[in-house]
Amino acid sequence: MSLVSFEVMSASTQFSRSYGALLGLAIGDALGMPTQSLSYEVIREQFHKVNTFNDPSPQHPYAAGLKAGMVTDDTEQSLLVASLLTSLNGEFDQREFAKQLISWEESIRNRGLLDLLGPSTKAALTNLQAGMDVSLTGRDGTTNGAAMRIAPVGILCSSSNLDGLVRKVIEVSMLTHNTSSALGAAAGVAGIISGLIDSLVPSDAVAVGIEAAERASLHGAQDGGDIVLRIKRAVEIASLGDGELLRKEIGTSVQATESVPCAIGLFVLHQSDPWQGCCDAASIGDDTDTIAAITGSMLGALHGPDGFPTSAINTVETLNALNLRGVAQDLLALRH
Repeated sequence: MSLVSFEVMSASTQFSRSYGALLGLAIGDALGMPTQSLSYEVIREQFHKVNTFNDPSPQHPYAAGLKAGMVTDDTEQSLLVASLLTSLNGEFDQREFAKQLISWEESIRNRGLLDLLGPSTKAALTNLQAGMDVSLTGRDGTTNGAAMRIAPVGILCSSSNLDGLVRKVIEVSMLTHNTSSALGAAAGVAGIISGLIDSLVPSDAVAVGIEAAERASLHGAQDGGDIVLRIKRAVEIASLGDGELLRKEIGTSVQATESVPCAIGLFVLHQSDPWQGCCDAASIGDDTDTIAAITGSMLGALHGPDGFPTSAINTVETLNALNLRGVAQDLLALRH
């Protein structure tokens, strides 16, 4: 990792970037909501290319019943993480988080919606309820669920204390995603967001993210997926400006080794245009809501709310009754 100098940032700058990270997550999530699980080709047929919030098809397997601009599990579970962290003054309780995830899924069912807990999270909670120790419940979790809800850790933890950030990522993720790939992916995203909040330039923030991914991937069940190599390759492809190769070579599935490096590549590719980056992520196929949410969280941490159209901000915050400013303030007050 290149040497990075850390400066004392103003509270207003850090707040803008923290709020932007949560805002970008929600906007990306909402843009990708109607296209999630659809192939790249089907998205082209139905939407041509995403450039605004859209209603999902009434036959959509997960998003049916939602309205254009609504968020999904990516945003809602991120806010669960944020709420638990702030209520415990930066600490984290895995068993309480498990209870909240189960309650969240029940509320989703009661609303008649279909976007329920992901496969890794569901399996981990089943293991926990069967009496398995928390250190073991997530050792089959190789999907992107930890990375999709990790943005609050990037706000809570300073990039100048990378060991502390990695420890917190593992603490927050291990219940459901205690594998080298999933932990590395989540740490990579948190490291980039944290570095951007500390006003690092994008290349230095990505370097912090890669270092965080390297450290985190030494933990958990070693699943054989080289998340660090995948992130580096995604960054290399993006640096060439080749979004098509990023989609084809890196992949867009729910696996952490595909969707998370893809999102990091999209961040590099679209670092000058957050809205376009989120739209392209929502158009890329497969797990679009998560890819766009992660891409948006990093782009939002770079640009703050000014990176997104005011109309999009108003739509997402109003339609979903989000208080992202308050969440950002609460997390930032505990940043260390």
